[in-house]
Amino acid sequence: MTSLDKPGAAAGPRPGRPRRRRVGAGSRRGVPLPLLLPGLLALAFLLLPLLALLLRAPWRALPRQLGSTEVWQALQLSLISATAATAVSLVLGVPLAWLLARTEFPGRGLVRALVTLPLVLPPVVGGVALLLALGRNGVVGQWLDAWFGITLPFTTTGVVIAEAFVAMPFLVISVEGTLRAADPRYEEAATTLGASRFTAFRRVTLPLIAPGIAAGAVLAWARALGEFGATITFAGNFPGRTQTMPLSVYLALQNDPEAAIALSLVLLTVSIAVLAALRDRWMTTP
Repeated sequence: MTSLDKPGAAAGPRPGRPRRRRVGAGSRRGVPLPLLLPGLLALAFLLLPLLALLLRAPWRALPRQLGSTEVWQALQLSLISATAATAVSLVLGVPLAWLLARTEFPGRGLVRALVTLPLVLPPVVGGVALLLALGRNGVVGQWLDAWFGITLPFTTTGVVIAEAFVAMPFLVISVEGTLRAADPRYEEAATTLGASRFTAFRRVTLPLIAPGIAAGAVLAWARALGEFGATITFAGNFPGRTQTMPLSVYLALQNDPEAAIALSLVLLTVSIAVLAALRDRWMTTP
């Protein structure tokens, strides 16, 4: 029996191959104090308002608050308008993301910057811009009113438009990033086999980028649900017609703080649900 045949002979390290150092909990010890204290302060700064909301919530009166007609009207309108705004974002945003990711045209960088502008634009400014564009005397709205009798501001449709305006960039960014990460050779192979570009997009690309579309749709829906500034500027605050949950929170905070807290808890629950839905995409560590 040779030394190689002896039990346990292969247990030692093999020559010529460096041993991989395992990164464990021990490597995280000794956190510098100048980094630990600001990090803990930042954590407290972000969590303290949410904790205060939970501590001051009128839990006993919560069923009564959430059962009122005004709350249910605002909740129903918010869910319907956010879903409709997400559908608009999907129909228009996915093709736009494909154009930005798969085609070359002059000024593409400028177009991408303009698409993402609503992310940094103050929502109230977005509402004013929508009024100037789609209002009764707006650049396009005056023709809609004169030719078709369509008036968009201060209507439920105006709520959907305002929410889609601020939510669509989230979908476009998510889908464009997924498209850039996907291998374009699958589409090229489909076109060489006789498929048109649209058929290749529908049968090959869409299944590949479905997770990115789903993540972008969830983000867009959550952003539309929490929209306030553009909605109140472009659509107003009319109960049962344009008063969404954020607007109802703002109004209830002046007259009925307990109802404002109850509505805030609903929005907080929705936000937590969105984070849970996106956990596998953004909240996991390699």
